[in-house]
Amino acid sequence: MEKIRKIIFASDSGTSRAAMAAGILRSLPTAADLTVEARGLLVQFPEPLNQKAEAVMISNGITWDNFSSRQLEETDFDSGTMVFTMSANQRQKILETYERATEENTRVLSAYVGDELEIVDPYGGSLQVYGLCFEVLKNAIERLPERLREEERNE
Repeated sequence: MEKIRKIIFASDSGTSRAAMAAGILRSLPTAADLTVEARGLLVQFPEPLNQKAEAVMISNGITWDNFSSRQLEETDFDSGTMVFTMSANQRQKILETYERATEENTRVLSAYVGDELEIVDPYGGSLQVYGLCFEVLKNAIERLPERLREEERNE
């Protein structure tokens, strides 16, 4: 597998979990050499960050100016890009929808870093629910750069 240069987090609208995941990874010094983006699986028009997701990110020192949701596209799948979903269902949908999506370049984030549980959608929940989702994402994403390096070494 080629060295990963770009990470795309994909979730339903791309305005909550994917955006928080991308914000967390962007804030890590160990990810400085990566391009990190968020995409939605169903984006009919550009939307700003979910307000609760944004509030949780800000309270954790992460800002994302001028965020606007974008649809995941076929062109997002190129060599050196890894797409991470929040659930197995999202991954399956991507594998069925995008010709260039493969088992190798499209993974479930939690499974990739060795967690058993998928990242639950906080949509419709309280600010506290978004905060818990952020913590689960942070825990997984802090292990992501090392896991990517391990995979590169094992190729």
